[in-house]
Amino acid sequence: MEPKPWRDRVRDEEELLAQLNRAVSEAASRRAEALREGVADLGTVAAVARDLGRSWQAVDQALKRDQRKKASQEDAGTTE
Repeated sequence: MEPKPWRDRVRDEEELLAQLNRAVSEAASRRAEALREGVADLGTVAAVARDLGRSWQAVDQALKRDQRKKASQEDAGTTE
């Protein structure tokens, strides 16, 4: 059995990386949604961070990143 040509292997790995990036992005969005629910439940970002044993900055940044991503997706959808 001959090994796959290098171009095919590169193409396969690029597709795998794209799939993994999509999975990471989707997981980050689901995490941000859960964090928003935590803020609604506990009242503050700091309370959520304390409950999770994380810094409030980490929680805040995750929420802001998701908010920016959603805003850019909405902007992209309105430029048709």
